[in-house]
Amino acid sequence: MVEGKKSEHTENLGSHGGRASSWLAVTVMLVGTVLAGFGLTVANWTLVWIGAGLFVVGGILALVFDIFTDVVIDAPRVGMRAEDHR
Repeated sequence: MVEGKKSEHTENLGSHGGRASSWLAVTVMLVGTVLAGFGLTVANWTLVWIGAGLFVVGGILALVFDIFTDVVIDAPRVGMRAEDHR
């Protein structure tokens, strides 16, 4: 393969990076989880409920942004032997 050119096989694999909107939804859910977890450790129920609310908002954003369409399924790898995985 010539450097700088993609083969037909690698051209069709796509990307697992996702969209910025999907990462926003995941980040909001992560911040909510961390905030709620911190609230639990310091026994601050206000922080727990704010974190839970942020997680729900992130889940709604995930549904609106349809983040599951970011999944790319690669073509099956043929000819792989067990020793190739080491």
